Amino acid sequence: MAKKRKTQKKKTSQGKKKRAKPTKRKKTSKQQARSNLKPKKGLLKTFVGKLLGKGKKGDLAAKGKLIGAITHYFPHVHAGVLILRSGQLKRGDRIYIKGHTTDFKQIVDSLQIDRVNIETAKKGDEIGIAVKKRVRVGDEVYLIG
Repeated sequence: MAKKRKTQKKKTSQGKKKRAKPTKRKKTSKQQARSNLKPKKGLLKTFVGKLLGKGKKGDLAAKGKLIGAITHYFPHVHAGVLILRSGQLKRGDRIYIKGHTTDFKQIVDSLQIDRVNIETAKKGDEIGIAVKKRVRVGDEVYLIG
């Protein structure tokens, strides 16, 4: 059982007793070792930057342009629903799909709106695309060279 810290009681000008803050103890070697394992201040910004696509030069997300996100997946037909937030998408374009567990690139073979094949889609359209691997809701879609 841990020992309780003793605190001293001080009287205030009004005569009420007020508790003083406990004194700081020195860190043990175990506590000192734990504090050395904590990440440095700049590392969090670097990690967040990589999440936002501002990573290394070879990173595909940094090279490509974010055009939309996956909103649904149909496993029986291997198709994903994509909402275009910027730009346009054409049949034959190369895309890169990146998510928590998803990471692949492919060429757009099939584009559909309400089960009707189309050649191009513009900003704001919610389209269906054939995908070669499983995609998840929230995966980001990038248009690459």
